[in-house]
Amino acid sequence: MSQEKLTELIALLEGSVQLEGEVITIINEQVLRDKIERLVRKAVLDEDDLTRMLARYLVRRIAAEDSVHPNSIHDLYLARGRGDVPNTFTVPAINLRSLTFYAARIIFTIAQQMNAGAFIFEIARSETGYTDQRPSEYAANILGAAVAAGYKGPVFLQGDHYQISGSRYQADPEPEIQALKDLTREALQAGFFNIDVDASTLVDLSVEDVVQQQVLNSQLTAYFTKFIRDLEPEQVTVSIGGEIGEVGEENSTEEELRAYLDSLAVDLEETAPGAIGLSKISVLTGTSHGGIVLPDGSIKKVAVDFDLLQHLGKVARESYGLGGAVQHGASTLPESAFSKFPEYDTLEVHLATNFQNILYDNMPEALRDEIYAYLDENHSHERKEDQTDEQFYYKTRKRALGAFKKSIWGMSAEQIEKVKNAWEIQFKDLFDRLGMADTRPYVDEHIKSVHVPARLEHYLQGDVEAEDTSDLAD
Repeated sequence: MSQEKLTELIALLEGSVQLEGEVITIINEQVLRDKIERLVRKAVLDEDDLTRMLARYLVRRIAAEDSVHPNSIHDLYLARGRGDVPNTFTVPAINLRSLTFYAARIIFTIAQQMNAGAFIFEIARSETGYTDQRPSEYAANILGAAVAAGYKGPVFLQGDHYQISGSRYQADPEPEIQALKDLTREALQAGFFNIDVDASTLVDLSVEDVVQQQVLNSQLTAYFTKFIRDLEPEQVTVSIGGEIGEVGEENSTEEELRAYLDSLAVDLEETAPGAIGLSKISVLTGTSHGGIVLPDGSIKKVAVDFDLLQHLGKVARESYGLGGAVQHGASTLPESAFSKFPEYDTLEVHLATNFQNILYDNMPEALRDEIYAYLDENHSHERKEDQTDEQFYYKTRKRALGAFKKSIWGMSAEQIEKVKNAWEIQFKDLFDRLGMADTRPYVDEHIKSVHVPARLEHYLQGDVEAEDTSDLAD
């Protein structure tokens, strides 16, 4: 049955790819670039579970044959920590919540125009749930987009905010730990070789001693670092990030950063002697996920403490050998702020909400109205007593993306083109402001080429059952 379906799926590519037994050969690359979208749509939308999983498997196999491989950014970040790579650019880590293939194809096209190589595609544990994009599906979107754009080389897929739910952990730690282990394993099998471990939800600010505040955060980061190192492919060192405070709470301090990283070194040596640790550290310097929505639906202006961000990055590099500091929740900052990230030596910045806003601003009004009616019916319990309609819809509409995935993908070609045109302007501006031009040589110098073969048995396992992620950060 699997072989028959594989043959049917290959036929969608109109002779551009040949499958003989286990061997895949690209016959016509231009036709493949034109037709790979058909296979990606099967990977995302097909009603048959087996067909979806085999399509995802084929996309990854074909991408590998086309010199597109998932990889880890770890070595580039450590080179930056050593000073072998200049602090003149900030790596964008981009969360794509809908129409992922189309958005990623635009990004790969811009990257080639700018000779850019240091950029990441990521999806958080929370987003995996409410957008209905398991790791293998997200990877198929991204790798298929690279093929469609004619991009060659390493692709950095990242598990963003692989976060422990504080409330669930306190109620019963074992099921919560197991859920995150299951997701991490699933992501690694799909080619996510960059994982941000986030146990910052367990930082205990009720105690005065800063070291004691970070105890659970440090211990669980060490635990998951060992878990990842035990599973990672032999030829890959997964880039692992840690976090010292929840985004949207109090700004981070040097004392917290040192307390966490010093404790982590001890915990990791006890848990996995000699294991490689983190490549980066996420800090909070004034932003919040999704922005703060005012009653009229506009976003409150926030001030990033760039001096603090720069200082914490310097400490991370010079005292701990990491690549530097990471800024979360930056999508809704004013455009002028993005030029400051490379000016202040920021290693990586996470971007999501504004791309979603562009989608909602440019989708057909009738579809948007249908989504808002769905939110009224299914998410009214999330509405705060003093919220306006604008605030409620803005804060909750991300939760409709999975439920309306087929409707959004089903928009007309003209409607999708409208969204794509707006995204192209946004992505190009961000790449310019973050200093992405000519970063490909740094990637080529410091990231060794690897090929981790896709294993059919991993895809035949099917998707892991969706979990409730409503209490997790993006």
